[in-house]
Amino acid sequence: MNLPNKLTMLRVILIPFFVVFMLGSLLGDADKWIALGIFIAASLTDLLDGKIARKYNLVTDFGKLMDPLADKLLVSAALICLCEMGRLAAWIVIIIISREFIISGLRQIAADNGIVIAASYWGKYKTTFQMIMICLLIVNIDVLSLISAIVTWIAVILTIVSLIDYMVKNRQVFMEDK
Repeated sequence: MNLPNKLTMLRVILIPFFVVFMLGSLLGDADKWIALGIFIAASLTDLLDGKIARKYNLVTDFGKLMDPLADKLLVSAALICLCEMGRLAAWIVIIIISREFIISGLRQIAADNGIVIAASYWGKYKTTFQMIMICLLIVNIDVLSLISAIVTWIAVILTIVSLIDYMVKNRQVFMEDK
């Protein structure tokens, strides 16, 4: 197993620890800071594994499958925890997770037709704002509540815009007749 794939697996392994510190009360107020640290570390492995895989030509079928799955598992776990804690409305979680399922399905249909759907700038902006939103909601500091709300709305809007962008740009995938 190469280094990018090990980093992807590390991200998956970190998820249960993240959830324990998000939902548990092992160390009092320190739990949220540990959860934040785990989330940031796991998010950085995503950035790092992709750069290493592309730079050193270490792209594998395992990585193509597991990297996006690990990302979705991490973000979904964070969103569900935040919903459970009352920090994020369920409808927001549903929109974000639904978008991920739809795009994954679209990519699978495209792959079956020999088409590769690359990440768009809208998708990258969406991911950036979702990560910032999650971090702000994890720390849950009153003085940042307005910023957290604004970032959350931007993340939701970008989630919807990026979905529409993918659907419009790749509508030929739905037109393909095998």
